[in-house]
Amino acid sequence: MTKFDANSKTRKTFLVLLAAFLTFVGPTYVVYVLHEVLEIGYMVSMLSGLVLLAAGLILIWYLIRKKIIY
Repeated sequence: MTKFDANSKTRKTFLVLLAAFLTFVGPTYVVYVLHEVLEIGYMVSMLSGLVLLAAGLILIWYLIRKKIIY
């Protein structure tokens, strides 16, 4: 089992883009798609958006703590 290495440039770039996607695009677009397009309940779609926002903020916090984002 190998340890997760966040030191390569490709991984750093991917993690920063993933954090930005989860924080900004996830809560807005996913809520819209779940509620309007797939006709899933309002509370379920809002809860999924909140979970994506929290995941993005946790990932940003991790990247700052590891000094990948200054």
